[in-house]
Amino acid sequence: MADSSAEAISDLPPSAKLVYKVLEYNGGMTQKGIVEESMLSARTVRYALERLEEIDAISEDVYFADARQNLYEITPEAMAEAAADAAAADD
Repeated sequence: MADSSAEAISDLPPSAKLVYKVLEYNGGMTQKGIVEESMLSARTVRYALERLEEIDAISEDVYFADARQNLYEITPEAMAEAAADAAAADD
């Protein structure tokens, strides 16, 4: 990824930023959970997840409680960059 995650996320559409914040606040979630929490349409959430995956801000894994669904989580790298950006903003 050429840009830092924070810069790449700032260039995303508002729906992708909202999905990122929902995952940041709630931790790993399924697409259905993100739809319910964000009140966005399923199609919009799907698009936002695709955009976030393109910049490696989130990862997709099998949701073991229901293998028909995927579990989406913020990548450790994106989380570390967000924490570093927040710390730099406080200084």
